[in-house]
Amino acid sequence: MIRIAIPNKGRLHEPTLALFKDAGLPVYGGGHESRQLISKTTDPEITFIFARAADIPLYVEEGTADIGITGLDLVTERKADVECLIDLKYGSSRLILAIPETSEIQKPEELSGKRVATEFPEITKQYFEFNKIKDVEVIQVSGACEMTPHIGVAEAIVDITSSGTTMMINKLKAIDVVFDSKVFLIANKKSLAAQEKIKDVEMALESVLLAKTKRYIMMNVPAASLKDVEKVIPGMNGPTVMEVQGAEPMFAVHAVVDADTIFAIVRKLKILGARDILVLPVERLIP
Repeated sequence: MIRIAIPNKGRLHEPTLALFKDAGLPVYGGGHESRQLISKTTDPEITFIFARAADIPLYVEEGTADIGITGLDLVTERKADVECLIDLKYGSSRLILAIPETSEIQKPEELSGKRVATEFPEITKQYFEFNKIKDVEVIQVSGACEMTPHIGVAEAIVDITSSGTTMMINKLKAIDVVFDSKVFLIANKKSLAAQEKIKDVEMALESVLLAKTKRYIMMNVPAASLKDVEKVIPGMNGPTVMEVQGAEPMFAVHAVVDADTIFAIVRKLKILGARDILVLPVERLIP
């Protein structure tokens, strides 16, 4: 049995459910209003555990879960001894060192002898130690970090942000980036060595992530243009070419190409005489 810990709420919850659904492992139940702690999926050997994202690094380290999804900032903060497997390409955020807009402080060095409030004391201490800024009092808070400078608790904060909107609303300005965080699939080291099925889950998620960067393109190409078209869409291992039975020499050409090249590719193909062009999304791509 493989136990997968996933965030039970917050900004990582819905993208995580969507990722597993696309990978063929839909999570049954466990929505925002649900008190459900454990869920099954289509595979009888896989169980999902709903947990706070902040607790998932320790769940995985201790073996309560074999693998889990959480932010790299939380793994670092908890000093969790886990294996980071895949960057899941969503939920990226930054820990920002910020001060009130009216503060006379301009640089991190000027916080020597001052107080900094944060929900991430370990990362914050590492930041100041790395930058050789001494005598900073790090005050741990459990929420509403943005208000602490305005009520005299601290002169600055270190807090997580993805868009900067919260900082703007609370009249705070960033003076440095403390930590760049990404969302990872993490694994218990013993489980990773013993459970082959973890590799199957990893492959399933990777196939979905890779597919999002690709498109499947199909077209009919006059025989005279085939060589030029093959140069435009080399595909992953060259295009698939099939002869079309028709009134004129024609070939059906299929290929998988990078999604961000589609606009330019279609224009070139039309110039070369390609017709009936179809561009389709790819659900999963397993190299």
